[in-house]
Amino acid sequence: MKKWISAAALGLLLFSCDSNKKGSLAPVWYDSSYRPATFTDTGRLRKIHLVLPVIDSLYRRHAEENHFPGMAWGLVVDGVLFHKNSMGYTDIAQQTPVTTSSMFRIASMTKSFTAMAILKLRDAGKLDLDDPAYFYIPELKAVRYPTADAPHITVRHLLTHGAGFPEDNPWGDRQLADSDKELMEFIGKQISFSNPPGITYEYSNLGFALLGKIITRVSGMPYQEYIREWIWKPLGMINAEWEYLKVPPERLAHGYRWLDNQWKEEQLLHDIPDGSWGAMGSMICSVDEFAHYMAFHLSAWPPTNADETGPVKRSSVREMHHPWRWNGMNTAYAYSDGRNCPVTSAYCYGLGWMRDCEGRTFISHSGGLPGFGSQWRILPDYGIGVVAMANRTYAPFSSINLRVLDTLIKLAGLQPRQLKASAILEQRKKELMQVLPDWNNAEKNELFAENFFPDYPIDSLRKEARSLFSKAGKILGVSAMKPENQLRGSFIIDGAEADLEVYFTLSPETPARIQEYHLRALQ
Repeated sequence: MKKWISAAALGLLLFSCDSNKKGSLAPVWYDSSYRPATFTDTGRLRKIHLVLPVIDSLYRRHAEENHFPGMAWGLVVDGVLFHKNSMGYTDIAQQTPVTTSSMFRIASMTKSFTAMAILKLRDAGKLDLDDPAYFYIPELKAVRYPTADAPHITVRHLLTHGAGFPEDNPWGDRQLADSDKELMEFIGKQISFSNPPGITYEYSNLGFALLGKIITRVSGMPYQEYIREWIWKPLGMINAEWEYLKVPPERLAHGYRWLDNQWKEEQLLHDIPDGSWGAMGSMICSVDEFAHYMAFHLSAWPPTNADETGPVKRSSVREMHHPWRWNGMNTAYAYSDGRNCPVTSAYCYGLGWMRDCEGRTFISHSGGLPGFGSQWRILPDYGIGVVAMANRTYAPFSSINLRVLDTLIKLAGLQPRQLKASAILEQRKKELMQVLPDWNNAEKNELFAENFFPDYPIDSLRKEARSLFSKAGKILGVSAMKPENQLRGSFIIDGAEADLEVYFTLSPETPARIQEYHLRALQ
């Protein structure tokens, strides 16, 4: 007979769904005792505050060395814009100073908003990421693929730059003001593919223009308005815009190109209501308001039982951060202090992912258009992130933002969130210590899963434990559990002569039991 765990014991979270073609979403039953990771370093914010002058110095030097007419930057910590600053001019001729409320075109930083809108529609049951894109753009049915065995382009291919389209920078920049009629005519003339869909990463603005068209057709409203109503407004981004003519002139950053040792003003590109290309890069925003968006992304980590308050579920944000399509490895990468630290990278949904040799995960996206360059980069495990915007063509920010975050972590001595041991790990640790080192009556103990003694013969366990405990000498204490997750971890037995490490993994049954165990002496 099937037994249900009581809602009082676990808690109940219900998600509603609009006419999902696969049926309504089932209730999510959750464990109210779940212990999320937390920050344990004391004086964290005070230590960050002390590093702010160094951060400002790094950004100012970068702006001067790269001839930025104007620049604004911000540091987000634990969900707030902890620090912000600016320099230079939005309009050189008028000598209008840049502030963190100045509006910059953020170019391809727009892509994650487009991706979030797609996921919001997916969560509402309006589309499926693995559907062929022609379900929503019938004009794609007639696309001629490079090989007979090519799969149809899916929504997920478009989100991850895996549709097989060629890298289209800077060609894509110049399509910003094209109408949907022109986009469909372009498709009708056939697309030139660099690869069959689904086999490799290649950055494509065209792919995100098609996602904009999908948002418009599925939502029944222009993608610009859908993102404004369902993402910007809920996040308090009330001044963000698509078309530069709608931005107050005193707040609008003019774009410039550094050419022949002087700044040349670039013609600003329009975004039009009946076009989809803006979904890849026409958004205009300030540091002050973009920080709200960064804070929402950071709030998705770690997973918790907290109420949902954002425009999409936190699990969907974490899905956006997942490395869906690997795109590189750099074994020669070195940080600014000269230490070599290999990195690997991938593309998510409208976002880039990078993990370095120290296990730190960065989520980011850059933006570049004639007259502008920008980037935001966050470290979810550290609760921090930076955003920087400049009004110079393709202003580079990838290296400096990495340097700023690495410097901040190093100088402030920041540590990532630490996972707390679950109640079941603590319980099994205590019970295991009662068994060691003699393993008396252990085979009758419900502490162990059914596989345990067939995999670890009792005589071998007893012989090993007695030998290592003898080597350790008098037991002086037992350290706190060091969890790897809710069901796996280790702890140290402090001996007068040697320390012992105990490592164990629990089974997926309830209650979870020890299925794997290792004991070793530490050198």
